[in-house]
Amino acid sequence: MLSAAEHLPEQIETPRLVIRVAKPGDGAVFNQAILDSLPQLSPWLGWVTPAPTLEASEQSCRKAYARFLMNEDLMAFFFLKEGGHLVGGSGLHNADWHRRCFEVGYWGRSGWGGQGLITEGVRALAEHAQHTLKANRVFLTVDDANVQSWRLAERAGFVLEGTLRKERFNLQGQLRDTRVYARVA
Repeated sequence: MLSAAEHLPEQIETPRLVIRVAKPGDGAVFNQAILDSLPQLSPWLGWVTPAPTLEASEQSCRKAYARFLMNEDLMAFFFLKEGGHLVGGSGLHNADWHRRCFEVGYWGRSGWGGQGLITEGVRALAEHAQHTLKANRVFLTVDDANVQSWRLAERAGFVLEGTLRKERFNLQGQLRDTRVYARVA
């Protein structure tokens, strides 16, 4: 049996959030959150275009839960403790247990911005990775043009390591600059 330091968390709580793994049955709430947020998310996240169907969202949750059970990846949702609303998501992706390294991604639901909820959740996941999972490195990459996202990374305690110029194509097919942020042990 794996110790807590060797297994992705099923649930973490913060003062305002329940952060938990995406599970079968979450497809409807996930789909509605994405549909509500398409104008905000579609410039940055390729997986929201075209808009996912209810069936596709449910399939994503099922696949995510299977990967969680295999201890490979954590696709997490942020639910408000008060009211239970899904306000965004994040995760600890591409788990490298040998190097103790995890990649973080995140998105916020439209209508819930400006309250620090996504920052709170991302910070909690990064801290869990570092303190409980003994991560040596938790990192994220973000399009240099996505100012809101890289500012969130900084508020969550990530440090800019550098900017990779003309590193990949953005969703419009143009070369973009990519900021790399990390929290290291």
